[in-house]
Amino acid sequence: MKEWWRGGVIYQIYPRSYQDTNNDGIGDLAGITSRLEYISELGVDGIWISPIFTSPMKDMGYDVSDYRDIDPLFGDLKDFDRLVERAHSLGLKVMIDQVLSHSSDQHPFFQASKQDKDNDKADWYVWVDPLPDGAPPNNWLSIFEGVAWEWESRRKQYYQHNFLVSQPDFNFHNPEVREWLKENVKFWLDRGVDGFRLDTVNYYFHDPQLRDNPPRIYDKDNPPVNPYYMQDHVYSISQPENVDFVEELRELLDQYGETAMIGEISNLDLMAEYTAGDNRLHLAYSFELLGPVFSASHIRKTIEHFFNIAPQGIPCWSFSNHDVIRHVSRWAAHGSSPDALAKQTAALLLSLEGSICLFQGEELGQLETEMEFSELTDPVGIRFWPENKGRDGCRTPMSWDSNLENAGFSEVDPWLPVKNPQLERAVEQQKNKDSVLSFYREMLKFRKNSSALSGGRTVFYDSDEPVLSFSRKSDDQKVVCVFNLSKEEVSLQIEGLKDINNHPLLEAKADGEVLSLGPNGFCFFFGDLDKDIVIQ
Repeated sequence: MKEWWRGGVIYQIYPRSYQDTNNDGIGDLAGITSRLEYISELGVDGIWISPIFTSPMKDMGYDVSDYRDIDPLFGDLKDFDRLVERAHSLGLKVMIDQVLSHSSDQHPFFQASKQDKDNDKADWYVWVDPLPDGAPPNNWLSIFEGVAWEWESRRKQYYQHNFLVSQPDFNFHNPEVREWLKENVKFWLDRGVDGFRLDTVNYYFHDPQLRDNPPRIYDKDNPPVNPYYMQDHVYSISQPENVDFVEELRELLDQYGETAMIGEISNLDLMAEYTAGDNRLHLAYSFELLGPVFSASHIRKTIEHFFNIAPQGIPCWSFSNHDVIRHVSRWAAHGSSPDALAKQTAALLLSLEGSICLFQGEELGQLETEMEFSELTDPVGIRFWPENKGRDGCRTPMSWDSNLENAGFSEVDPWLPVKNPQLERAVEQQKNKDSVLSFYREMLKFRKNSSALSGGRTVFYDSDEPVLSFSRKSDDQKVVCVFNLSKEEVSLQIEGLKDINNHPLLEAKADGEVLSLGPNGFCFFFGDLDKDIVIQ
């Protein structure tokens, strides 16, 4: 029997924004539980819930102060147990975030660690002496806030923070830290979770020699908005010891049956390394398909490169998540309409080899919410406005029913606003068969019922831009997938073209062996297992 996560589809939930049941304007676990039937009917295999642990919420839960409890904003452990039980009764797996690389500065261990150099938690975080002139020990930068070092006057030392000053990094070179973190993971496995999304999984260890990072090659006439991306982070992150710890985590998870880990990783090469063999990550994702480029060549290059260097690896592809601009907005220039682009990208994503992550609201064709500076909560947007408006625009509340106050998310003003473009794409307003939501359900069913799409290998065809074409082939089935990634009509000749009308399609017509694809058009057809397809 195939493991559930191989070729599976996972639905990401941002809990603050899914459903509010206690009318505080913030989503909660009870709200997620109340909507699990909707998720089950969508046709996914499991859910991934972004952080729900006790936290001061400086980074919306990615700054944990208690790894074994639920933040009161979201409920309590009984609410969590009820969620897991209900999800399992509906056949849904439950994955939760694990933020292991750093804690909140409010965590009791950091509060103890910063007091002096002699306490029992003194070596649990990364502490270093200043240079003779008082400067930090090296040139490492933080993603969020300038240098990656913050002075602590009581210890007269700097501590490392790859993210906010309020997110000190654990010292993974200390074996006590690693064992304690594994015990935290075990706590949630014992409560019945089916796996974890590992935040910043390649950020665990640092170079003990504290060597300077070299500069990264970039366009000097158009430098990055954030200076972090002017460095090549060869010493501050992605150390060889990271893989060893991942293997320790895998050994733990293997004791619990069909559990899985998804790692957030910087690039494809690391994805391959971290998923190699059967003793590391089950799945991993990077940001190659979460960026601004939307072209046949880029998508093909990305997928081929991964499987060339990791033929047995299992990627987890996604087009949107809680950290990036929603893809229907990000790639708007390539769409004849938002709905057409939403359907095409759904068909494309759900035909890719590997596992798939969908971000809440994606199934509605939701757009990025335009935010005013006064509405921001995200430290990234506040820090780098207006060139980088941060992540709030993709994190706004789920729209359930445009006829209800705040789209049915809450009876009070929510933590982020629900605006008209989001109201227009609410769940209740998409009951017709031509809606984006109806298409996602259709496409998810098509993928699940196809052995080729859910588990077959990929062969790309040499079609010209803007056409992306490939087949997915299993032992008993071959599905040919053809996409026009533009707003202009294209025609192409396909030897072996078969009936396209019994499968999901958009703006596609076949006349003999000539396939015409309108703006954002696409189609699927079953090909002969033992006969090559030729596309011209």
